[in-house]
Amino acid sequence: MTNATPSKSLLGNGVFLGFLGAVLLAVKPVIVKIAYSFGPDATTLLALRMVMTVPFFMVLIAVFERDKPNRIRLTSADWTKVLILGFTGYYAASFLDFVSLQYISVGLSRSIVYLNPAIVLLLSVLLKHQKATLGQVLAMATAYVGVLLVFWHEMHLGGDGILIGTALTFCSAVSYSVYLLLAGNLVERVGSLRLAAYSSGAATLMCLIQALAINPSGLIHQPMQVYGLSLINATLCTVAPLVMVMLAIRRIGPSTVAQLGAIGPAATLFFAWIILGDPISMLQIMGTLIVVLGIWLLLRRRAGRSAPTPP
Repeated sequence: MTNATPSKSLLGNGVFLGFLGAVLLAVKPVIVKIAYSFGPDATTLLALRMVMTVPFFMVLIAVFERDKPNRIRLTSADWTKVLILGFTGYYAASFLDFVSLQYISVGLSRSIVYLNPAIVLLLSVLLKHQKATLGQVLAMATAYVGVLLVFWHEMHLGGDGILIGTALTFCSAVSYSVYLLLAGNLVERVGSLRLAAYSSGAATLMCLIQALAINPSGLIHQPMQVYGLSLINATLCTVAPLVMVMLAIRRIGPSTVAQLGAIGPAATLFFAWIILGDPISMLQIMGTLIVVLGIWLLLRRRAGRSAPTPP
């Protein structure tokens, strides 16, 4: 009996790892929505999630980074940048995202969050005077049209705070896009895993300070369901996808993994329908698929760039 080589086995398949990582990331807002039903506020919920990721990031650093040759030591300027990246990419982006989920559906939320590549392109054009090709502009416009359709569906459902939730989610996407722009050179020097771990650690301190200032007792007086859901959020929906995406990039390259990640909004819509019982319409399905198409087309034109994973 011939043993299958790792590249041919299921777990050794980069496409499978990239797809599963995207699917697990898509479940994150659904877990947050369920957790809200038990009464925690956004500050407490985010702090619990961030604290629970710390030991897992420490293990990942020990496993993947400890024995790397020529490991670069960070300078004081690098650590300052890590703090800035932790604030924009993990603290501000995550907090705005968590708060927005109190106002809007996860379907609309993910359609906006996954606009990261389009927002990065727009910021690059405005701030770095980078030239965008016609194909990139058309792909970006396609994605935004999809978001407008999903937003129109949400408006028809009614409910308070749709505009507030949409604005908060867009600000979250912009904050994470700023992180992606600023992280470029540092990622190349220290590696994506170390940078994610250090930035996440900095954000954890920020989240704890905020939680202790606003509602210190909230961290230790929650139903067990909140702690369990926060652990799921930290492990299966945060650390595990990061590892899967990292391993997938090693096998099939960042461009392909990024394109696989574009499935996120559609996957979230499916899980929200199955798990949360959210209403779904043809308009929402069409809008979500148009978002996926626009982001996929845009990512195809960013070959060689690493796949962004929302906070």
